[in-house]
Amino acid sequence: MLLGLLCVTTSAAVLWLVFGEGFLEQFNPTTARPSAGQLVIGGLAWTLGLIAPAAFGIAGLAKLSTAHGRWRARRPRVTPAVRSSRRLGDDHIVATGVRIPDGGKPIPELVVGPFGAAVIEELPPRGAVLSRGVRSWEVRVGSGRIRTIDNPMERAARDADRARAWLSSEDSDTVLKTYAAVVGRDPQVERTSACAVLAPDQIAEWLSTLPPQRSLDENRRTRIGRLLRSAL
Repeated sequence: MLLGLLCVTTSAAVLWLVFGEGFLEQFNPTTARPSAGQLVIGGLAWTLGLIAPAAFGIAGLAKLSTAHGRWRARRPRVTPAVRSSRRLGDDHIVATGVRIPDGGKPIPELVVGPFGAAVIEELPPRGAVLSRGVRSWEVRVGSGRIRTIDNPMERAARDADRARAWLSSEDSDTVLKTYAAVVGRDPQVERTSACAVLAPDQIAEWLSTLPPQRSLDENRRTRIGRLLRSAL
């Protein structure tokens, strides 16, 4: 970032010297028949004076663009469940990027509440989806490349099964209820028996409609909360 700002500032300073102060005019020939040395020096000065601002400006903008991209990549992303967490009660826990110790990929969002647990995953933007298969989808990513991903609904249902096995491991006699949902605005995606389809503003309402699990008392929710924090 600092190097980019320095390059842009240098470009502006050189432009001011060249066009504002007329710095290059002193290199103009002062006689009717200038010597070869004067012509060479004058040509080099004008070339550098005209090229240097553009070169410094382009380099500076490139550095600033790279720095901005890295800053955006490091900035924590606000996920759908996190946005809805203000509408949930204190008896709900919202966790993102949960790394289950089964060797699989992290679960994007996991909500634990009186109902049990719910896995919530985002759909890709509708305009980026090229095909929607039963097992896999083709999606155009930011760089223009086409990427094959697992069907989001299938993936959410599998992650719910993974979460159930993991969160129920401490209580072998009681299985924790788990649910799955995908979030987005794609009219071609329809809910199934294993996965709900929600608009971004429907998460809190959907969670409130899930039936409470009587065996999930305060002590068990506390143990699950400790387990979630260990997996973040």
